[in-house]
Amino acid sequence: MAEADPPARSISLGTGVDAIDAAAWDGLHDGGNPFVGHAFLSLLERSNSVGPGTGWQAAPLLVEDEAGTLLAAAPAYLKTHSQGEYVFDHAWADAWARAGGDYYPKLQIAAPFTPVPGPRLLAPDRDDAALLIRAAEAVVRQNGLSSAHATFVAPDQMGLFEDAGWLVRRDIQFHFANAGYASFDDFLATLTSAKRKQLRKERARAVEGLRIEDLTGAAIRPEHWDAMWLFYQDTGARKWGQPYLTREAFDLMGATMADDIILVLAYDGDRPLAGAMHFIGADTLYGRYWGCLTDIPYLHFELCYYRAIDIAIARGLARVEAGAQGGHKLARGYGPVATWSAHFIADPGFRRAVADYLEQERRAEEAEMDWLEGHMPFRRAD
Repeated sequence: MAEADPPARSISLGTGVDAIDAAAWDGLHDGGNPFVGHAFLSLLERSNSVGPGTGWQAAPLLVEDEAGTLLAAAPAYLKTHSQGEYVFDHAWADAWARAGGDYYPKLQIAAPFTPVPGPRLLAPDRDDAALLIRAAEAVVRQNGLSSAHATFVAPDQMGLFEDAGWLVRRDIQFHFANAGYASFDDFLATLTSAKRKQLRKERARAVEGLRIEDLTGAAIRPEHWDAMWLFYQDTGARKWGQPYLTREAFDLMGATMADDIILVLAYDGDRPLAGAMHFIGADTLYGRYWGCLTDIPYLHFELCYYRAIDIAIARGLARVEAGAQGGHKLARGYGPVATWSAHFIADPGFRRAVADYLEQERRAEEAEMDWLEGHMPFRRAD
């Protein structure tokens, strides 16, 4: 008996996530990672944090059946620069420009401004996930683009990109792993004596004369968002030249995602001096934004790293992911973890050059990972 033909599929490039039914989009993933959810991606569009004039033009890849039911999707963007990605390809862009090519626009499969590993192929069916990859390649070829990139891909999806022949890139972040700790002191007991003393000293000094508040859900009031926006602007202006998110994005986070957010604010009396914003996932606390109006020693560590550990332990979360880079996190109990991206380069010669670059980079990164793993602050087992 002959096998039945597989159901027909149609592939398209959408104009934005906000135009897609939220239940249909969120039905494609398990909801554990807030940054691929409809609420987060659509608020970026509605707040004009992505869209015209930003260099991020939403172009989600969509797979539908004959009835128009959404079967798979990927958050994708046509990019005219390489800002807000945290996987740096500026050298590739420069090399391609020197060779007479146009690197931009390129196709970016990502959660914008968010160096958080997570699913990039939202597809319950593996064949539909593979179809999304082929769709990305078709967009590149049909539109004469230089490349497509999927950044901070969940490790369990990297095999799909490798099977499709995409180039693989590995980087390093620092995450806290909750080994079933009952308290912060329980965690401290696993560190060397010198590190325990250092962390206790840092925590005590950071909060001298200050009041610290943890706020979530309805407890986050408009004045708290006002304060967090000021903190975010300060950090964004110093790190990136200008903040990626608009003020409206913060209002929309409060309106649609407040239950998934914890603000940790530091006050001098009634005046907020600094703050950190964390997002709550199914098993992970994600540290995202931080800022301060006054330079206070160790306050960044307290609000972003130590309080995050407190929150994760109290909520029984498995991990804290405190953002990109930051070797200083190592001494504070955040261990090195590999992160992954995949890259499709259309031109064969350019692909070979990028592949050679990645091979050299990989050897250096592996040596760095070995060094980092040998310098963790934990006590050695007897």
